[in-house]
Amino acid sequence: MKNPQFTDQFPIGEVQLSYKRKNQFTFYKITNSESANECIRKIFPIEQICYREHMYALYLDNSNNVLGYQLLSIGGITGTLVDVRVLMQGALLTNAVGLLLFHNHPSNTLKPSNADKKITHKIIRSAEILDFKVLDHLIITEDSYYSFADNGEL
Repeated sequence: MKNPQFTDQFPIGEVQLSYKRKNQFTFYKITNSESANECIRKIFPIEQICYREHMYALYLDNSNNVLGYQLLSIGGITGTLVDVRVLMQGALLTNAVGLLLFHNHPSNTLKPSNADKKITHKIIRSAEILDFKVLDHLIITEDSYYSFADNGEL
């Protein structure tokens, strides 16, 4: 509610947040890295998989149902930058409990780079502060994927 006395004397912007699910929303449940990979491939622009790196987040509820996804960044051939604050904003706005990260490697190599490991652990530390759980980080290529969780790197 607007306070005319306050805003007339000191005009500032009011922050209003909202989140609305679509009425006919059908949940997609993530049960393991394989089901995550299947979901991801429905989202990811496959024609771009060998061109530039894209970083996405899936936001999950307490039952690992997908609430939504967000494109976090599009980079170059060998990397992309992620602003952790933008990722966390999406998690807060969707009332998520869990996060699942994924990005592609245009080089077609599945091995995580040092930068991949560093950003993953930075996101995990940030998520813990806000009580979010990072469930996995997948690296995808044209025909395969690498799971940080399956390989004990979370």
